[in-house]
Amino acid sequence: MSDREAVAHLLRRATFGPTADEVDAAERAGPAATLDKLLAPARADRGAAATPPPTLPADPYAGLTKESTREQRQKANAQRKEQLQQVTLWWLDRMVAAEDGLTEKLLFFWHGHWATSAQKVKSARVMLGQLETLRRHGRGPLAPLVAAMVRDPALIIWLDGQKNTRKAPNENLARELMELFTLGIGAYTEADVKAGARALTGWTVDRRTGVARFEAKRHDPGEKTILGQTGRFDAEAYAGLLSAQPAAATFVAGRLWFRYAGTDVPAPDGLAGADTVATLRALFSSPAFAQTRGTLVKQPVEWLVGALRQLGVRPSALPEQQRKQLLSGLNALDQVPLRPPSVGGWPAGAAWLTTSSLQARLRMAGMLAAAATPAVLARLTAAPTAGRPDALARLLVVDGWGARTRAALTPLAGEPRKLLAAGLVSPEYTVS
Repeated sequence: MSDREAVAHLLRRATFGPTADEVDAAERAGPAATLDKLLAPARADRGAAATPPPTLPADPYAGLTKESTREQRQKANAQRKEQLQQVTLWWLDRMVAAEDGLTEKLLFFWHGHWATSAQKVKSARVMLGQLETLRRHGRGPLAPLVAAMVRDPALIIWLDGQKNTRKAPNENLARELMELFTLGIGAYTEADVKAGARALTGWTVDRRTGVARFEAKRHDPGEKTILGQTGRFDAEAYAGLLSAQPAAATFVAGRLWFRYAGTDVPAPDGLAGADTVATLRALFSSPAFAQTRGTLVKQPVEWLVGALRQLGVRPSALPEQQRKQLLSGLNALDQVPLRPPSVGGWPAGAAWLTTSSLQARLRMAGMLAAAATPAVLARLTAAPTAGRPDALARLLVVDGWGARTRAALTPLAGEPRKLLAAGLVSPEYTVS
């Protein structure tokens, strides 16, 4: 693998769709320096700073009472949906604008790992708060992240933590905390789940403010035995116990490998580091990672954001109707940010390659190609007609076209927008 192929592979996986200019700069710097820059950016992210989170009003339902009319409730529900759409479009725009692509991609990984859906939480402010928590702790050690998440209002609502009391323990959050978020199946017992649920009792969420609060009278202060240790565990102590388990670091490292490298090549031993950035360094530096090139099907959000970046399109600059088309397109592809399908998160691999998804990609590709900036079109048309498929490969950071794809692209060389759309739905672009 050449240096250009190596840095292109790294950037495709570590960020949301690198541009040709970014690959050029990475090739000049070399793979090692490129990885260093990704993991430890030298300056603040100006793109992210230019896209601050939206300021949201209080939950529209906060002012409703038992006497509120049906019309008032319908209006509040519509306002909730508008706020969620606002946050989703803001995040997509930030994914495109961010200079620190690794941190933005990592946030999307954590969002899928601690999979929490607005369809049940029903609060844009609470969902936005969870994203801020994941962003704040996502690059560091596991312990502070787990400690913050067991008290996260969105996760508490999503997994019925507010129903968990000393008199009626609810095991949902404790079970998923161990099975899906920290330890994995086989690293705990049913007795650990029951005791963990008792440790998490007492936390509830004020729906008016979206703030989690602890109510001592709802908490079980008694002794609990969890993972072989006995004590008067509360939520914080329970979180610390989980994150200190060797199984936790191994499990989370495995999930990072699954999302960033796929399943075709087994994860190497000793992948887990002291924090997430250290684990990513080990992952991206592994010889096994280089073997995964061209094997991972892009998730729809990854595909869309990469295309937007490479075509020079900012969601915030699009007309309202086209912004809504982005969301409807992602909905047709079954991956809308803030709406994972279950606590297990989104699927991977061939699950994204269906007949219906291909039709949705075709529609979106046409829209994206129509929105491509003049500068992008100029890069294509600057090449001789016969050389435009190769210019397209460079633009979309594809290592090369297979014979069948090249045969399909060649007749479109004289129609740049059709050429762009065809490239976006090609097998070579669909995988990374």
